[in-house]
Amino acid sequence: MNKWQELKDFTSEHQCEWSHKPEMGAEQWGIHLQDPPPHNRLLGPVFDRGKTCGLVEIAGKRVCEWGDRHRADMTFSVTKTYLALVAGRAFDTGLITDLDHSVLETLQQRKLPTLGFADSHNEQVTWRQMLQFTSEWQGSCFGIPDQVDHHRIVSMQAGDTLKQGPAKGEPRVLQKPGTYWEYNDVRINQFSLALLHLFGRALPDILDEHFMQPLHLHRAKAQNPTDGWHWHGYENSWVTIDDKSVQSVPGGGHWGGGMVISAEAQAAIARMMLSVNDQNSALLSDEWRQLMLQPTDIAPWYGFFTWLNTDHCISKAASSNSFFAMGIGGQVILHDPDAQLLAVFRWIDAELTSDIVELTYSVAKA
Repeated sequence: MNKWQELKDFTSEHQCEWSHKPEMGAEQWGIHLQDPPPHNRLLGPVFDRGKTCGLVEIAGKRVCEWGDRHRADMTFSVTKTYLALVAGRAFDTGLITDLDHSVLETLQQRKLPTLGFADSHNEQVTWRQMLQFTSEWQGSCFGIPDQVDHHRIVSMQAGDTLKQGPAKGEPRVLQKPGTYWEYNDVRINQFSLALLHLFGRALPDILDEHFMQPLHLHRAKAQNPTDGWHWHGYENSWVTIDDKSVQSVPGGGHWGGGMVISAEAQAAIARMMLSVNDQNSALLSDEWRQLMLQPTDIAPWYGFFTWLNTDHCISKAASSNSFFAMGIGGQVILHDPDAQLLAVFRWIDAELTSDIVELTYSVAKA
């Protein structure tokens, strides 16, 4: 028997329990239903999902695969990886010249709208802080206030931050930008909006031109969720740039929308990130790649929209240099540069993520 059968069987036996159709289990499709009214509703589309699937590659060689890896599915907060790539493009091309400059300063220098960064608190917010979730940006983005994600707890956080505190959405006193870490989807959507104005073009177009096309990852036709990839925005996230209506896109599936993509496409992007036997590694500068994986001082488990395995805080088996993209519904992409290993898991039981990662390494070493 193929030694990888154990991993295939385990993921098959421990799948995400969500309904395959959103309308049959709306309480499971997005954490928006945990938000205080009137913000507990979808603003973007959600789609039927497939069954669990995935793959494992070591040193550029495919060693294991299962399920329909070509089906494009929602990937929720893994979308943040693609937003980080677009941000990298802005950095590599000089649109962002200094990550420690305030967002306001950059916007003003380029004579762009100040987008809610001009008050005495938000004028302090830097690009680096937005990328690390330490910005403490205050305001509303597409009608949703940042307070909706105050006191939010996500399972990948490390240390005392996991202790149960006030209910999600209860107000708290904001800290000085750069001094407090919080996983906040309103702020990432505000970051995406700022990037949109900086480029002056839709971010999916930037991603497509500079990353997806070179990787031969085709875009969906007519927004068919199972034919290629597509990055969906909200019904109210249209803005006017140069007299044209352009849709801003979110950094996840909170309130719907976000990236719809296949496991195979995610693997192609992971290869680029790992630079393992991949001719397309130059699509992203080494400088940006290193910045993405630099631990945040006050949250060493997090880089630029990327989960880090610093001190093995996520997985004991994976190297301390490994990094992850994760989303609700059991969406996990593992990158381990030391072991030259990448793995994509879709629709697994999220509570068993650590077990599945440990099993992956156990089988690889067998």
